[in-house]
Amino acid sequence: MASPIGSMNNVKIFVLYLMRNINYPLDFVTVNDIVMQTDYIMYLDFAVAFHEMLDSGLIEENGKNENGEPLYAVTRRGAIVAEQLRSDLLPSILDRSLTCALRYLDFKRRGITVDCTSQRLGDQSFDVTFLVREKDKILLQTTVNVDSEYRSRQMRENFRERPDVIYRGIIALLTGNVNYLFDK
Repeated sequence: MASPIGSMNNVKIFVLYLMRNINYPLDFVTVNDIVMQTDYIMYLDFAVAFHEMLDSGLIEENGKNENGEPLYAVTRRGAIVAEQLRSDLLPSILDRSLTCALRYLDFKRRGITVDCTSQRLGDQSFDVTFLVREKDKILLQTTVNVDSEYRSRQMRENFRERPDVIYRGIIALLTGNVNYLFDK
């Protein structure tokens, strides 16, 4: 197994935990997408674990989506396994992954995409551009110039990890809803 999270059992616990906490049926592609929001699981491990959980009754088909593809949900047995064995994984890993999964699902429903790029300039500084788009409408587009590749990479990683928080923070700053930053 190549997944950083460890054994195939850990992969299954991870997937069950996410699906159980989302608490509504999802198609295979969406389950894959939420699992891949963090780098804890490799695709091949996920695919194997998913089919093993299906075969062993930890997840089951639960309806069809608008395209006629099967939707899957955690069974009672799967919920018990997820609850009893989740302590095998660090709570911070589970919490971060669930947060990323929920944000992904919210963004997917609204049709929101995010992008972040950086470009080295002639003076060796970097322009880092952030973009949040809802369908065809730009919600946020800004460029910040920073002094190092390290800072550029930090900003890109942070934005990709928490674009919703950064977007809300910028709106709060610009509307004056975070005056505590300006207190003397």
